[in-house]
Amino acid sequence: MSSVEFTNLLSFFKVLSDESRLKIIGSLASKERSVDELASLLGLRPPTVSHHLSKLKEIGLVHMRTDGTTHLYRLNVEPLRKLSKNVSALDRLTVDDSIAEDAWERKILGDFFDGNRLKEIPASRKKRFVILKWLAERFKLDKRYSEKEVNAVIGKHHPDFATLRRELIGAALMQRKNGMYWRVVAADL
Repeated sequence: MSSVEFTNLLSFFKVLSDESRLKIIGSLASKERSVDELASLLGLRPPTVSHHLSKLKEIGLVHMRTDGTTHLYRLNVEPLRKLSKNVSALDRLTVDDSIAEDAWERKILGDFFDGNRLKEIPASRKKRFVILKWLAERFKLDKRYSEKEVNAVIGKHHPDFATLRRELIGAALMQRKNGMYWRVVAADL
C-alpha cells in the first residue's frame, strides 16, 4: 500500500468516525433520500445533514441527483468495496515483532546503562528481564563459575551483585548447584 493510499484510507476512516454519518449511510443503504427526509429520520437539522453529506460525498460514498429543486442522495457502495480491499492490505503495514522487540530492548539498555555500568536495577519485571539477559550474555555457555567469579563479572556492571545473581537464577538464565553457576539458554534469549 502506497503512502497516498494509506492517507486516503485514513481520510476515509476519519469521515466514517462520526456517528451521524454512519446513520446517514445506513439510511441511504435502503433507498435514495432527500436532506429533509434524512433530517427527519435522524432527528438532525437539515444544515447538519447537508454538512455530513458533503463529507460523505468527498470520499465518494454518496451520489447526489436533482429532482426539480430537491437533491436526492444515494449510497455508492464501490468505495466500501475498495475499503474492504485496502483494509485487507493492512497486513503489509505491520511491523515485524522481532524488530520492534529489538528496538525496545536497545532503548531499555540505553536508558539503564551508562556505558557498561548499570545505573539502577529496573523495578519493572519486563525491563529487568532485558537487563538480566544482557548480564547473562557476559557469561560463557560452556563454562562453570564459582560464586566469587559470578560476583566479579556482575560487579563490573553493578555493585549489588548478590541481588542480580539471585535474579539471574530466578529468571532461569543461570543455574546453580553445589556452589557452581552456569549460564543456560532460555527460550527468550
